[in-house]
Amino acid sequence: MELPPKVKNILLLDSEGKRVAVKYYSDDWPTNSEKEAFEKSVFTKTQKTNAWTEVEVTALENNIVVYKFVQDLHFFVTSGEEENELILTSVLEGLFDAVTLLLRGNVDKREALDNLDLIFLCFDEIIDGSIVLETDANVIAGKAGINSADPNAPLSEQTISQALATAREHLTRSLMK
Repeated sequence: MELPPKVKNILLLDSEGKRVAVKYYSDDWPTNSEKEAFEKSVFTKTQKTNAWTEVEVTALENNIVVYKFVQDLHFFVTSGEEENELILTSVLEGLFDAVTLLLRGNVDKREALDNLDLIFLCFDEIIDGSIVLETDANVIAGKAGINSADPNAPLSEQTISQALATAREHLTRSLMK
């Protein structure tokens, strides 16, 4: 019997290697300082690569790391060296596409910080206890709240960040008239 694919962590770092959103599913890094050291080593190893258009793969400390950059955000998914890179790539693409849907195509650090709740919901919809549950961006975004991201939805059905974004859009439209 084949075991389901497992992920050790999901990292979302800014263009300086600082945390935006991270979630660890493995005890390979038991302390916060070890986690930060791992994040720094991942960032340092990947910062000079060209992962702006496609997902890239690298090996680091007996782990496979798949990653992709967009604007000032760096997305990483890490697993053990025995895992399949194609599955990890589909996890990363699912995360990236779901975040893009939830942030309405405006994927940058500021927007990510404003919608951190949705990003962590994406993490939770994709991975549960290190096991990959979902990789389809539409399903992930739907479960994480894309249905309430409709600007015409009642405010009571929107998250706080979505309600603020809707209010900002309405204000911008009214000022442009």
